[in-house]
Amino acid sequence: MDREVLINIEEMAKKMRKTAIDMAFNVGKKGAHLGPGLSSIEILACLYGGVMNINPKNPNWEGRDYFIPSKAHCVLSYYTALAYSGFFELDELNTFELNESELGGHPVMNLNKGIEFSGGSLGMGLSQGVGIALSRKRKKGESNVFVLIGDGECNEGAIWEASMSAANFRLDNLIVIIDNNKLQYDGKTDEVMNLYSLYDKFSAFGFNVCEVDGHNIESLYNKLQESIKLRNGKPTVIIADTIKGKGISFIEGKKEWHHAVLSEEQYTLAVKELKEEN
Repeated sequence: MDREVLINIEEMAKKMRKTAIDMAFNVGKKGAHLGPGLSSIEILACLYGGVMNINPKNPNWEGRDYFIPSKAHCVLSYYTALAYSGFFELDELNTFELNESELGGHPVMNLNKGIEFSGGSLGMGLSQGVGIALSRKRKKGESNVFVLIGDGECNEGAIWEASMSAANFRLDNLIVIIDNNKLQYDGKTDEVMNLYSLYDKFSAFGFNVCEVDGHNIESLYNKLQESIKLRNGKPTVIIADTIKGKGISFIEGKKEWHHAVLSEEQYTLAVKELKEEN
């Protein structure tokens, strides 16, 4: 069963990356968050393609698992994951960033579409995740709460306040995933504000900590499943080693593509690369 799930997730990730490129190109001069969107494709594909307990036909189901994109500029991966898992029609992705669209450049809470969190300002999502996890604990619910944060986002003090709370309240239903792509808007994360060892920091804050290749679907899937089963009174953080702009050679590892405009020539080249890879 798991092998079939993994194959489906791999196919979903491929479709998500191609669709994300289409979305970024279609917005024209508005541009899109290509770098952070592409680095988190596999993470979101695993969550929505097989890990989370969700029901797109009943998005407000109280027993659901929750996903909070604290790193809210991951919308290219987030919206495509929601669409491919059935929360809304794929055609709606064509409205991305259009006037009056419900799919903006940062997510706005819309539970009917599976969007649990309004994001934009960094450092806020983990606190919301802590609140939801605490609520589910007190109501004796079985829900898991997944929060995606960026490595650059860990510059925010609110991340560490929320982390202290998560450990203090023994929130072993909280799983934090760090998209550790080593770049942020202003440059390399270790040059803007060196985080040194995220592993040591989160360990000291009372988390279970593990590291994984953030683009290896089998490894990601297994770590996520292990984290769900690990109910030892401690929250968990998964440090996912990723590449900003993953999948497109001229975007990978370049800070200029954090938010940028994709020209027709670049779009054609990107689509060609993805076809050759597949």
